[in-house]
Amino acid sequence: MGPGEQNKEQQDQRAGRRVKRVALPSGKMIEVVYFDQASAPETLPKLELHVCPDCDARLVYPVHWTEVDRANWEVTLRCPNCEWIHTGVFDQETVERFDEELDRGTDSLVDDLKRLVTANMEEDIERFARALARDHILPEDF
Repeated sequence: MGPGEQNKEQQDQRAGRRVKRVALPSGKMIEVVYFDQASAPETLPKLELHVCPDCDARLVYPVHWTEVDRANWEVTLRCPNCEWIHTGVFDQETVERFDEELDRGTDSLVDDLKRLVTANMEEDIERFARALARDHILPEDF
């Protein structure tokens, strides 16, 4: 190929793609492949790590996780409902969504615990008040 042909581009149409052959100033030829938008892979549904793929329980939690690189995490997951365990590498966005779901779950558990502690405390106070009223509590009890 001569110097006057360096910018000459050839196109090759194939199913779902287009190829350009470009001559570089060094004389080397490269092929640039363009894929048609129509043949692009469909977007997969977002992976929800807190949902068990075996039993659909929304109780999956991380057993262990480590950063693989800046964009990916290796996470070992466990479902307490069916004992499913899986280790996989997941992207940062998926792990952040999982972490947010874990935070929501923690908040829900803390709220339930507060309600349970309050209910138990009310029972203890009522029992103590009845014992006081009936003189069942003496100074020696303290």
